[in-house]
Amino acid sequence: MNTWKIEQVGKKPKLDNPILIEGLPGIGNVGKVAIDFLIDELKAEKLFEISSYSFPHSVFVNEHNLVELPVVEVFYKKFKGKRQDLLLLSGDVQPTDEVSSYEFSEKILDLIASFKGKEVITLGGIGLGEVPKKPIVYCTGSSSKIVKKYKSKLVNDKLYGVVGPIVGVSGLLVGLAKKKKMEGIAFLAETYGHPMYLGIKGAREILKVLDNSLGLKINMKRLDKEIKEIEQDMMKKTDQLSEVSKQTALKKLKSKLGSEVDYIG
Repeated sequence: MNTWKIEQVGKKPKLDNPILIEGLPGIGNVGKVAIDFLIDELKAEKLFEISSYSFPHSVFVNEHNLVELPVVEVFYKKFKGKRQDLLLLSGDVQPTDEVSSYEFSEKILDLIASFKGKEVITLGGIGLGEVPKKPIVYCTGSSSKIVKKYKSKLVNDKLYGVVGPIVGVSGLLVGLAKKKKMEGIAFLAETYGHPMYLGIKGAREILKVLDNSLGLKINMKRLDKEIKEIEQDMMKKTDQLSEVSKQTALKKLKSKLGSEVDYIG
C-alpha cells in the first residue's frame, strides 16, 4: 500500500483560477531545470511538501554532509490584477512504478481542483541520439482547444510520429486532466538522450515558450547564469541517485514498451 504525505507549509492562499506547471526529473531533466529557474525568477512561495514510499529508495547528501530524503514540492505565485495565478510542481524525483504514477497524478489534480484550477502545463524532454544545436519545442494536449491556445511560432504541434508514449507524470497529468474536466498541455523540448546529460538548451527554449504564452516577463539575461547554478546542483543529485532504481525502472519500461523508449517522464 502506497503512503502519500502532503504537508502544508504556511497559510493556504486564495488563488485566482491557478494554472499548474509541472517540471519533475525526466529525460535530460529539462522540465526540472526549467521549473526550478521559474520558481526562483518569480520568487514563488512554497505551499506543500510531498513525500512517499513510492519514491526511489535513495537519499541525497547535502552541502552540510547530511542525508535528505527525496521530496516533491508545490510552490505558488500570486499575481496582481486580473490574471491567473500559478502553482509550480518541482522535486528531486518522481514515482518509479505505474500504479504510483497514476496515484500521484490523481493527487496533484485533486490538489489543483481544491484551488478551482482547471489547467495543467507539463514540461519534459524528447531524447535524441545526439545533442541538438537548437532544440525544437513540441506540444500536445488533452484537446485541440488548448493546443490552439498555446500554439505559437515557438512551438511545433506536429508531435505524432516524433515520440513514442509519454511515460511518467508529465504524460499522465495531461491524460488524466480530461477525466477531471480540466485541460492539459505538455511542452517537450529536444535534448540528448544520454542519462547523464542535462538539457540546458531545451530548458531555455521551454522557458521562452512559457514567457511568451503566459507573459511572465522572465529576465532572459539572468537565465544562463542561473541555469549554470542549477546545473551544478542537479549534476550532484543525478550522480547520487541510486543506479539500481534507475535501471529497475528502465527495465520495467523496456519490457512493457519494447527496446525503443525515446521519451521517459
